[in-house]
Parts: sequence; C-alpha cells; structure tokens
Amino acid sequence: MPIDDTDRRILRHMLADPTLPNADLAQLAGVTAATCWRRIEKMRSDGVIEGVRAKINWRALGWEVEVSLRFVLDKTNPRAFDEFLEAARAVPEVIEIQTFLGQTDARLNVIARDMAHYQTIYRTQILTLPHIQETDALMLIGWVKDTSELPL
Repeated sequence: MPIDDTDRRILRHMLADPTLPNADLAQLAGVTAATCWRRIEKMRSDGVIEGVRAKINWRALGWEVEVSLRFVLDKTNPRAFDEFLEAARAVPEVIEIQTFLGQTDARLNVIARDMAHYQTIYRTQILTLPHIQETDALMLIGWVKDTSELPL
C-alpha cells in the first residue's frame, strides 16, 4: 500500500509516542480526528500498522544479563530448523529468535537475572536444544542505538 505525506506524519508521531490519544495525534499530523482515525484504520487493514506494543525495560525488573547466541545447525536432518525453533520457543528466557541465510542459521536473545542464572539456563535449556552443530555467545554490554523509528 502506498502511503502519502499525511500517513507519514501520523506514523512519525505514533512512533514518537504510541500513547497519544487520536485527537492529539490528529492535531500534530494536521488533520481532523476523523481523518486520522480512518487513515490509521486503513493502515492497520493494509498491514502497515501491526499493533502497538509496550517496550519493557527488563533490567528494571531485575533481569541484568542479556546474551545473544548464534547457532549453526546440523542440517543433515531435514527437520533440524523446525525442531530447533520449536524447542527454542519453549524456553521462557528466550526473548527473541531470528533465522538467517549464511554462516549463522539462528540467533537467540536470552535474558537472565545474573550470571549464575544464565549459566543454569545455558546448561539445562540451551545446550539441550536439538541439532546444534556450533554455537557462539555475545554478551550485551550496552545499547548504542535502540529504535523502531523509520525514516518516514
């Protein structure tokens, strides 16, 4: 669906503050509240807007460790990807799963309360995932840029 400058203004303001009431969003975008609502509903039905989410600071809740684990899977089994992903989804501390083309097949982001907790998760839940041929861990030490904003 092509979007125009008005849609872009609405999206920019929604990204900046997803909690804005429709009337405030409309005013910032320079349209009436009814027009703003119709355009948002159209973008939702066209799949441009998939939903509004809360961004939770895991560290504020006591989850101090985040590790990105990269995996190369044993692809001699045709179900390796599916079985690995199914098992990874069942690990509560896995907050993100991505798959790739290239040397790395999958990446999991894992959170833990501390290093001892991470070690337990790694030994009892991660290393038991099926079809792992190789793994590599990257410990998150800080964010340089963390945004969902687009150049609209």
